[in-house]
Amino acid sequence: MGLNNGSIERRKKIVGLEPSDVARIAAIKDLVVRRAEDYSATLFEHLSGLDEARKLFDNRALLDKARRLEVEHVHGLVSGDYGMKYVEQRLELGLLYALAGLETSVFLGAFHQLLRLVGSHVIRHSEHTPLDAFDAFMSLKKVAFFDVGLIIDVLVFERERVIRQQQEAIRELSTPVLQLRDRLLMLPIIGVIDTYRARLITENLLEAIRARRAKVAVMDITGVATIDSRVANHILQTVTAARLMGAQVIVTGITAPVAQSLVALGIELSKLDTVGDLQGGIELAEQTLGYRVQQSDATVPRINGIHGAS
Repeated sequence: MGLNNGSIERRKKIVGLEPSDVARIAAIKDLVVRRAEDYSATLFEHLSGLDEARKLFDNRALLDKARRLEVEHVHGLVSGDYGMKYVEQRLELGLLYALAGLETSVFLGAFHQLLRLVGSHVIRHSEHTPLDAFDAFMSLKKVAFFDVGLIIDVLVFERERVIRQQQEAIRELSTPVLQLRDRLLMLPIIGVIDTYRARLITENLLEAIRARRAKVAVMDITGVATIDSRVANHILQTVTAARLMGAQVIVTGITAPVAQSLVALGIELSKLDTVGDLQGGIELAEQTLGYRVQQSDATVPRINGIHGAS
């Protein structure tokens, strides 16, 4: 998350945490520490009644660790030391809640219950005047909001990371490079091709060409409805890059609308090897590699290589 001492101090400034607040918090430290487990228990009691927190309670090891870290959290709130080590502890707690699948709203609701109980006890049982006790609690709330900012950032960051991983997995599945036979690859493309996906197609194809020592690759775009100029140029660049790696790319399945749009865009296609359909593209690829089709006695086609059976 890119946290350093400078960003930590900036976060303290945002919530208004000052040295005078630390002094006021010190005055209620013992009172809060004595009931740390009660405060923590209130948070988990609130969560136990929510279906959104069921994953946490279904995992005993995760729940036990969360309870321990939350008690340490309460101790940390009144510790007076809110540096990097303190931040790392809050991040650990946030990661645990993220692992349990807690939404930010669920965490905020439970943490509010904890703070409400802390405030009630501080006002009622502090040895100081009610006004001083209230001021001390308000100083403590600054630290609490400092913590909330950290934990919510972790929850959001982890959720976005999971979404990015899922999107990446979907994109990987949407651009598979298949090996049909030795030195022959096929890349079927279906759906919309944006700039990012076009780049992913290039990367996957070139990596497969190198890893499998391919000589010919058939790129089938039958399932692509439209191609703009950027994507068309990217495909041409892919073909050129593959050629530099010693492989030929045959593009198949260009539909009439795609052909018309490419012509209208003025895309230079003279360096592109195209075949009408996938079957024709595979046949051309096999001829390029030296394979030929022979009819067996059982009328089942058999493909042999010029230099021996495949």
